[in-house]
Amino acid sequence: MSEDRRSQLAAGLSGARERVAAAEAVAGRTAGETTLLVVTKFFPAVDVEHLLDLGVREIGESREPEAGRKLAQVRADRPDVDFAADMIGRVQRKKARSVARWARRVHSVDSIELVDALGGAVERCVADGEREEPLGVLLQMSLDGDPERGGLVEADLAAAADRVDEYAQSLRLDGLMVIAPLGIEPEQAMAQAAAIRERFVAARPEAREFSAGMSGDLEHAIAHGSTCVRVGTAIMGPRPILSP
Repeated sequence: MSEDRRSQLAAGLSGARERVAAAEAVAGRTAGETTLLVVTKFFPAVDVEHLLDLGVREIGESREPEAGRKLAQVRADRPDVDFAADMIGRVQRKKARSVARWARRVHSVDSIELVDALGGAVERCVADGEREEPLGVLLQMSLDGDPERGGLVEADLAAAADRVDEYAQSLRLDGLMVIAPLGIEPEQAMAQAAAIRERFVAARPEAREFSAGMSGDLEHAIAHGSTCVRVGTAIMGPRPILSP
């Protein structure tokens, strides 16, 4: 079963890489400039270990404490493999410190209150020897203002970015993230997001990361400048009936 699963993951990974490469070519972008973040939420540690064996070095998780437990196991099993894990799901403020222990970057920062929680959490982690580097922050933009989906409308992005600056020793503003809203065509959503990003980067040229695109819309995202696509189902397959 393990070899069968590894073969499944290898096929999914190859297909996703081919899609990314083709989308970059169509968009006239430099080959390899888009990061493929493999989303491993709901899947067991052994799947992450298969991915590491296949050359993956960047993964995305979205549930805490599942992610913390899983990553601890993977690092224990593969102590010589250097890989990064990003938090891509919504973060409850009470879990900020748990996330700060393992995340390289949080893609889903959607409020000033969460900036404060993460900034304080990283400060405590550094003081206690649980991490050394600042935490990367992507501000999640909202294209439709739906509070249930999270995100900041464009008018609120600057204030959130300014708050990140107040935690210069613990947080680093890397850029923006978007999830295309339901009911909006992917092309329209990514074009709208790209326009917001262009205005944001004009004021914040250091914050050029743009996390946009998933299994169903990565081609549209890459066409509009995504620097990171978050791909789960196309690589991992359907989520397990029982989460680990």
